[in-house]
Amino acid sequence: MAITLLNPEGLPKIDVYRQVSVATGSKLVFVSGQVSWDADGVTVGEGDLAAQVERCYLNVGTALAEAGATFDDVAKLNFYVVDWTPDKMPSLLEGVSRAAKTLGVAPVPPVTMIGVAALDIPDHLVEIEATAVID
Repeated sequence: MAITLLNPEGLPKIDVYRQVSVATGSKLVFVSGQVSWDADGVTVGEGDLAAQVERCYLNVGTALAEAGATFDDVAKLNFYVVDWTPDKMPSLLEGVSRAAKTLGVAPVPPVTMIGVAALDIPDHLVEIEATAVID
């Protein structure tokens, strides 16, 4: 496997992700920010952050599969959340958990979460992009 996930001593242990990923593969896969569109471009989960996070994860999974990768190959995820406040964390984690269960993965690569004013259309509450490394 091309990715090793670590929680170094001296850094906090975060349950939902690891602090470091070490990539040793030879092929990089960059997945553009995925929003909560279905295959027809219809927004899934309008007004529901958990549902949109879940759909974004599923879309990232679809994109990874097309490139011959899985979530096990993900070195880094970036979340862009509209009008982020800490009280939204339970909904975000619920969506991640539901998607992880559906996909059969443990969503633990390093994550950066960035609050933004808006995304591509007003109905979208979150966008998730991924970087993966495969052999």
